[in-house]
Amino acid sequence: MNYFVTGGTGFLGHNLISRLLRRRGTIYVLVRKGSKKKFNEMRKQWGADAKRVVAVTGDLTKRRLGISPARRKELQGKIAHVFHLAAIYDLKADAAAQEVANITGTLHTVQFAESIEAKRFHHVSSIAAAGLFPGVFREDMFEEATGLDNPYFRTKHESEAIVRNKCGIPWRVYRPGIVVGDSETGEIDKIDGPYYFFKLIQKMRRAMPAWMPAIGLEGGRINLVPVDYVVDALDYIAHKPKEDGKCFHLTDPKPKRIGEVLNLFAEAAHAPQMTMRIDARMFSFIPAVIKQGVMMLPPAKRIRNQIFKDLGMPPEILKFINYPTKFDNRETERVLKGSGIRVPPLEDYAWRLWDYWERNLDPDLFIDRSLRGHVSGKVVVVTGGSSGIGHATAIMMGRAGARVAIVARDRARLTDTVAEIEAEGGKAWCFSADLAEMDQCDRVIGEIKAEVGEIDILVNNAGRSIRRSISSSYDRFHDYERCMQLNYFGSLRLIMNVLPAMEERGHGQIINVSSIGVLSNAPRFSAYVASKAALDSFSRCAAAEYNDVGVSFTTINMPLVRTPMIAPTKLYDNVPTITPEEAANMVKQAVIFKPQRIATRLGVFAQVLHAVAPKIAEIVMNSAFRMFPDSAAVKGVKEGQTQASQEQLAFASLMRGIHW
Repeated sequence: MNYFVTGGTGFLGHNLISRLLRRRGTIYVLVRKGSKKKFNEMRKQWGADAKRVVAVTGDLTKRRLGISPARRKELQGKIAHVFHLAAIYDLKADAAAQEVANITGTLHTVQFAESIEAKRFHHVSSIAAAGLFPGVFREDMFEEATGLDNPYFRTKHESEAIVRNKCGIPWRVYRPGIVVGDSETGEIDKIDGPYYFFKLIQKMRRAMPAWMPAIGLEGGRINLVPVDYVVDALDYIAHKPKEDGKCFHLTDPKPKRIGEVLNLFAEAAHAPQMTMRIDARMFSFIPAVIKQGVMMLPPAKRIRNQIFKDLGMPPEILKFINYPTKFDNRETERVLKGSGIRVPPLEDYAWRLWDYWERNLDPDLFIDRSLRGHVSGKVVVVTGGSSGIGHATAIMMGRAGARVAIVARDRARLTDTVAEIEAEGGKAWCFSADLAEMDQCDRVIGEIKAEVGEIDILVNNAGRSIRRSISSSYDRFHDYERCMQLNYFGSLRLIMNVLPAMEERGHGQIINVSSIGVLSNAPRFSAYVASKAALDSFSRCAAAEYNDVGVSFTTINMPLVRTPMIAPTKLYDNVPTITPEEAANMVKQAVIFKPQRIATRLGVFAQVLHAVAPKIAEIVMNSAFRMFPDSAAVKGVKEGQTQASQEQLAFASLMRGIHW
């Protein structure tokens, strides 16, 4: 028994051929000229030789698949089953491409099957052929399909019509649900269907702890089937006698709602689950005219496009949120009865799908994650580069091939840092300046431009921190002025000096090293936090103004770092901190991904808590304020106890990274 397969190098076809190889006979596979290398690699994976799996060069867009008369004569009367799987299964594909592949390609395959007198034609359609039919769509229904405006729905419906109305040999039609990866291995070849939501789930995991409840949507039922079920059922039904002229729904008889599906994947990803789900149908009361009118507004368009771009989703996916169709598959269940072939519960294999996606298909895997790829040859300015975070960042940038300009007051220590970078083959320059003085900010930027070149990345790291309660600061107003002068006005002066050239060139990045204290509203740091909050606010405003000119702003709400800045507070010798190198790695993430904000989960949680329950957040912070006293220097006495109490250690560990 011999077979002919179109789409054999695709995901479904690849898996179907592996099943057909368990049977006797030769398998002929339609292969485009440009796909022969891919086909030969797959043949090795199948463990088959060139006699068992034979490539037939052809083209879906040509009559009778463009296969020569001699080749067709050679195959005439020898093919028992033609499996037509070649099609575009992609919501993002344009209408013209889908028409050629799905409609014209099906017509040409039918013509070919007839010309070689194949015994049977198997057409792999899709549940999309039903369009957006409201209600239960049976296997014997076809013309009843509605809502076929989407090119994918329409072309799948019309291609199936060709088989039903024009195929002159016995035929069978199969409508798989939304095909996901293998239930045993998780393997899949591209992002589609529910996979479009995986990036959203991943972002939630990074932003919030797994135990935090989240709000989501409860939409219609989405019919997911693993590829191994589809090809097992397809192989089995295709070889059953007396089933010609029928359609089989290869679907899940008990599909889950979108909210349930997303929660299963969120659980697999160890991400927050959407415990409160809003029924998406409630938004249907908004007239379509109003929704269309809003989306025609330029700001609404840009916001929508940016959201979909960040999540890697096609806008068409929204049509599936309230998917109205349920698929009856009683004919399929009748034929499969006793075969042992069934749809496995999604909860049994969702973790395999997530694991395979994150290890193999996550778009972030294909981003150039090397810092060198983003800064090599570029001018990077790092302020406060003589010690701590700035020193670690400057060394890291030098190793990555950047032209590093380091700014600080201590020229001797700056020279040492430059020597370290040059000893490793990097390029660095040092510039001495007190960035609390505005004229020195202007001068140093001018010197950097003249000596090193136009600035591509500015890392505002230099800062001043003061740990003192407000009640101990009544006569120390200058503390607030000093913090604001350096942390805000100094950084702002540098930014204003570099922005004109960045805007003119159409690229550049400002990275501001802020504090987790801005998110947690840490007591005893009112002067420091206020100055950093001012810079954070400026950056958010600036990001909005420069969004469309290629200049990005990133704020890093840094947790407590073990640097010379915190050395005077002996209490910090015993509480959890991160190293300057770990802090520099956060700067690295800012350069590579260019987010508007980088913060720890605890920082984000503190901000959310303050937003939704400010009084509770206030009580927590007040408890910490009473637990961690002012330093001995503030009290004007000699340094006493340096060991933190067990209570303090426990609290600091729980609130890791927050300044106390």
